[in-house]
Amino acid sequence: MTGRPARAVLPPSLGGWLGLVAVLAGLVVVVLGLLYAGHSEPGRVDRWVVQPTADSVGPPWRNVALATDFLGEPVGAAMLVLASVTGCLLLRRPRAAVLVVVAVGLAVGTTTLIKPLVGRTIHGDDNLSYPSGHTAFLTALALVMALLAAGRLGLGRTAGTSLVLAAALAAGAAMGWAQVALGAHYPTDVLGGWCTALAVTPATAWLVDRTADGTAGGTAGRPADAPADAGRPERR
Repeated sequence: MTGRPARAVLPPSLGGWLGLVAVLAGLVVVVLGLLYAGHSEPGRVDRWVVQPTADSVGPPWRNVALATDFLGEPVGAAMLVLASVTGCLLLRRPRAAVLVVVAVGLAVGTTTLIKPLVGRTIHGDDNLSYPSGHTAFLTALALVMALLAAGRLGLGRTAGTSLVLAAALAAGAAMGWAQVALGAHYPTDVLGGWCTALAVTPATAWLVDRTADGTAGGTAGRPADAPADAGRPERR
């Protein structure tokens, strides 16, 4: 059975620019990790932004911060991912549904791997803080949704890149503010989490496309019910 080829989750017009962004973001993650390795106090930049070791907001903004933070907790995150996957499947974009799960999982998993390597803490030695997994999660999810929108709308390089980066900035700023406001992370922690998502998500989208295209190419032209040795000459 033949049909229209599956639409790429990383629009070709955005691949070059987002690849450059991913490289730069990865460098930021590494540099910040080296600067704050083993630290347990806010740095100069952190103090310039806000004192992050105590709650810095009161009602009603504290409730907003708590609600935003919930979106990065296991239950809230699972709800967002499930809703996003369902939406992708309803739009008949199974490749995008796969990207939601894989990109978000890799972004959060990367922050989890980096934390013990850097060893930065907040509120005690047991609370590893760099980079922020909550910020990486919401940013990665926003990036995937923006990539889906850019591809569906057929946006060009400038408009598509602007949409993707704006979505990432909005999601990262919202979750980052909540994390700092609640005293859960230093400002540079959320910057590291944001950059982690920027580094991981485009690369993951590229890999999902390559894997899916390779799988489709390997089965193209052969009927689904044809045996593997169909077409070979019979041995006598």
